[in-house]
Amino acid sequence: MIDLEDMRLFVRAVTDGSLSAAGRELGLSPAVASKRLSRLERALGVRLLQRSSRRLVLTDEGSCYYERCVSILADVDDANTMVGQGQMEVRGALHITASLDLGRQYIGPMAADFAARHPALRMRISTSDAMLDLFEHGVDVAIRSGAMADSRLISRRLALNYRVICAAPSYLAKHGRPASTDDLQRHTCLMLHRPGRGILPWMLQTPDGPRPLRVDATLTADSGDLMRELAVAGHGLVFKSIWDIAADVRAGRLEPVLTDTAIQEAHIYAIYPSRDFLPARIRLFVDHIHAQMQQQEQNVLGLIHSVRG
Repeated sequence: MIDLEDMRLFVRAVTDGSLSAAGRELGLSPAVASKRLSRLERALGVRLLQRSSRRLVLTDEGSCYYERCVSILADVDDANTMVGQGQMEVRGALHITASLDLGRQYIGPMAADFAARHPALRMRISTSDAMLDLFEHGVDVAIRSGAMADSRLISRRLALNYRVICAAPSYLAKHGRPASTDDLQRHTCLMLHRPGRGILPWMLQTPDGPRPLRVDATLTADSGDLMRELAVAGHGLVFKSIWDIAADVRAGRLEPVLTDTAIQEAHIYAIYPSRDFLPARIRLFVDHIHAQMQQQEQNVLGLIHSVRG
């Protein structure tokens, strides 16, 4: 008989990239974790992982077994959470990621609220503007602006969102307000740079679909949150999600410009691995974030309508 907890250890070792780290999550010493994995391999009669002091590598058999274990354990977790006094108990580990701005202002507090409602849950929150590979980093749910093209993933739209060009009133008073996208060439533009992808162009919505607006980047950084702070300090124009700058617009620290012509759809999605059955913790967490963001959506999007008049 295969022990489900051995399967769980194997899955966590793959997602964490470390057997000892997986053992710690499950309350096992490195020696016990190693023995449990060896026991699983003996029971199956195959090697699942090639192990060295530095990394774990799935064998072909291990890769196939991993996919089935993920599905099986999701079913088991769902069954376990559905029983007991007619209540759904959410337990286990949940690793989520979001961009720095969105994570700090919205997703972090919403996730903390969800964790407080489910004390058996172990929540891990990662905030990064890098597009993390969910499988490589063991992420259960990513909250991102824009849908993913990765066929291994599925997405659920959480809220409407748009990116707009904005600047501090002090910058606009000194350098003038751009009247068209052509005017942007004479302005200081703060742009996002991602390793391996270079400077990300501002993508504008047009009747013919999105098109890149290429302007000279006076200053670049790999953090959208830093770009926002520099814009608030009056250092230039920035292209940001309306959700990210909502508080700054309300407080008068930033003003959107060119909202009739320079705007991009970038709706907010929950991205998670595609499976036939999701663990209750993932499904309920996404439901929770969706409900919370829907409550705030009209207030946030109302800022665009008020600017446009």
